[in-house]
Amino acid sequence: QQQQQQQQQQQQQPPPWQAQQQQQRVEREAQCPPNGEVTVFDINAEMLEVGKSRATTQGLISGLHWVQGNAEQLPFADGSMDSYTVAFGIRNVTNRHAALCEAHRVLKRGGRLLCLEFSHVSVPVLKEMYDMYSFNIIPKVGGVVAKDEQSYQYLVESIRQFPDQETWAEQIRAAGFKAVTYENITGGVVAIHSGFKL
Repeated sequence: QQQQQQQQQQQQQPPPWQAQQQQQRVEREAQCPPNGEVTVFDINAEMLEVGKSRATTQGLISGLHWVQGNAEQLPFADGSMDSYTVAFGIRNVTNRHAALCEAHRVLKRGGRLLCLEFSHVSVPVLKEMYDMYSFNIIPKVGGVVAKDEQSYQYLVESIRQFPDQETWAEQIRAAGFKAVTYENITGGVVAIHSGFKL
């Protein structure tokens, strides 16, 4: 009888991977403000659907709003956002100055802009290796894995055409942001820029 009880308890317990997911979900919810809200914004409807699906899978449902639109003309009121974050997206915006001005407009006083984007490698030896990898390997890998070498070639070229860290910081300041700083990651392969609406 004791053995049967142990077997029943084991059957009722979720598998280790599921238990781990549940624990991670609890930890995420504990870190979130009780009344926090996040607006997820993208020009591409398909990307929003992928995001919705992933959020649902991870149990991130409440407090999320999904909006399709153009970063150069945000459909939000002046001073309505506490923060504005963008990761690997600003590089693809046609008029970046307009997008930065819109970010500044919708932020509250004291609100913060955080921008994570591919940047320019600042370490000479690493720069040579990264250039060789980017132009010779990334497009080929894209051709083999995704059957789309051209898109990966565009990725590499768009990264190189994006302003360097100091120039991008100046462009953020030109949109009205103050206390603009940046942090290089992996020698400048990517950088996080920060600015405040004061």
